Amino acid sequence: MALLDNIDSPNDLKKLNPEDIESLAQEIRQFILEKVAETGGHLASNLGVVELTLALHYVYNSPVDKFIWDVGHQSYIHKILTSRKGQFHTLRQYGGLSGFPKRSESIHDIFETGHSSTALSAALGIAKARDLRQEKYHVVAIIGDGALTGGMAMEALNDAGRLSSRLTIILNDNEMSIAPNVGALASYLYKIRSNPRYKWFKKVVEQFLRKLPLGGNWIAEKAEKVKNSLKYLLVPGVLFEELGYTYIGPVDGHDLPMLLRILKRARQVNGPTLVHVVTQKGKGYPFSESNPAQYHGVSPFDIDNGKGANGKKNTSFSKTLGIYLAQLAHTRHEIVAITAAMPDGTGLSYFQTKHPERFFDVGIAEQHAVTFAAGLAASNMRPVVAIYSTFLQRAYDQIVHDVCRQNLPVVFAIDRSGLVGEDGDTHQGVFDISFLRHVPNLTIMAPKNTEELKHMLDYVLHMNGPAAIRYSKDSKGTVEDLPSFPLQHLKWETLIEGRDIAIIAVGSMVETALQVADILKKKGLQTTVINARIIKPLDYEMLSQLTETHPLLWVTMEDNAVEGGFGSSVNEFAMGQDMDVRIRNIGIPDRFIEHGSIDELKKSLHLEPDAIAMQICAMCGKENEHE
Repeated sequence: MALLDNIDSPNDLKKLNPEDIESLAQEIRQFILEKVAETGGHLASNLGVVELTLALHYVYNSPVDKFIWDVGHQSYIHKILTSRKGQFHTLRQYGGLSGFPKRSESIHDIFETGHSSTALSAALGIAKARDLRQEKYHVVAIIGDGALTGGMAMEALNDAGRLSSRLTIILNDNEMSIAPNVGALASYLYKIRSNPRYKWFKKVVEQFLRKLPLGGNWIAEKAEKVKNSLKYLLVPGVLFEELGYTYIGPVDGHDLPMLLRILKRARQVNGPTLVHVVTQKGKGYPFSESNPAQYHGVSPFDIDNGKGANGKKNTSFSKTLGIYLAQLAHTRHEIVAITAAMPDGTGLSYFQTKHPERFFDVGIAEQHAVTFAAGLAASNMRPVVAIYSTFLQRAYDQIVHDVCRQNLPVVFAIDRSGLVGEDGDTHQGVFDISFLRHVPNLTIMAPKNTEELKHMLDYVLHMNGPAAIRYSKDSKGTVEDLPSFPLQHLKWETLIEGRDIAIIAVGSMVETALQVADILKKKGLQTTVINARIIKPLDYEMLSQLTETHPLLWVTMEDNAVEGGFGSSVNEFAMGQDMDVRIRNIGIPDRFIEHGSIDELKKSLHLEPDAIAMQICAMCGKENEHE
């Protein structure tokens, strides 16, 4: 019988001997590979932490001891070991297991994560609460070397060293975030990781110190000073120990016996400890080992050949952005491109290839990315900052204070706006219109297809102020075939003209609006469909005309939160002008949206064409009419 069959809780794991745990690691690696091949998910990051997660659960006592996983997409093994193995076929499926830690799923999920660089702050808060209550348990934060570059992580690292609470930080160093890591901290970790003299010296000194007689305080003190002096010669900086941590490592993250010994040692330290664990992202599956970025987040795929891991090849807004921006940059040397550790996901890897000197991957540091762009713009460059909608939330103050307040010509390319599907509530890009549209000086756009995205780039790169273009990952359906025209002015576009109802749709909802109009036509309602490609400023002239031509009903449609979204701005205009018109706002309701396919989520939110058409028919007294 397979060992994994008998593992339903961490207590079951503790019954095994260390040799059995090594065999279990291989079973779990195969289990994850098979399940993720069926459901899709984060593969490479989880394959890299199998031994580390087993060692943590073997040495510590969850849920009494608290594990906080930074980002959380590497928590699959943790879920398997905490009574969720039987549900794993539902991973990231609608109504099934989340791909991230979820407090509603298990008492072992102490804190929910999905964005990077948050675990250290949360872990320090939990540790300090323990101290104030005079309780006794361990707090362990697991953070990657990519996430450690985030400003919030560095702030917490600094504070934890000062407060001196008993806290263990596991630095999972795999030289990757999603793309390869960049920056001075990555170089620093490489020096530690690759310096055999330091490891040899540390071993020799520790053996010497253990042999000192008890009470030999003076000798021990002098030996420690010698150790520290030589340490600075061998490893420049020794950042973590200078910040107040007991530094242990680097440790081979796939050597289970070593991990068990090191974690038991770390468990005894009465203060902040950092265990530097070196792992290989994608470990155990040749395709992911050779290309961990491609196998970071995958669609269902064929295990035997790795094919299908990138999913369907729809026309991509991201790819269009990267290629067209690179073309423009051939003749416009002031154009630069910036991303926060996502060159492939945002499509900017193509720009990086063509114009490496004008491409900047700043690491997981969205705040820095935005103000860095502001500095470039203030010096007559034209920066385009490509960031996912959900991650742009992290740079709100910089957008307001550093870019828009100074009216600097920074372009925000907001990728993955709207519903994103299986990554769930931490990643849905449904708030950007709401948190951006009230910021002065900012122009906001949403293309209906990739051709219109190009026209928008042409326009905003000649503007004298900041602009944001929001779009989903893929452009699909008949809307991609619709003609698009250059923007002469910030005006909307009428796609269908009808006498009864006006549907004013934004971005990805234009496709849905066209489908709704077709359904309503069969119900006897003639619908005007407007592509509200400029979210801010509104097309006041067209809205004024609609008051005369469509007094019955206006319907706004957006893939953003209804509260404070595009529809709200239309409402505000109508009320401000004392317009006598009914308006129905359709969009994302006032709650966080869980994981599932986009089609399933739209159905659950009543955002599919049939459901929207039914709402409109009810408002117009047509609900009982048949075709």
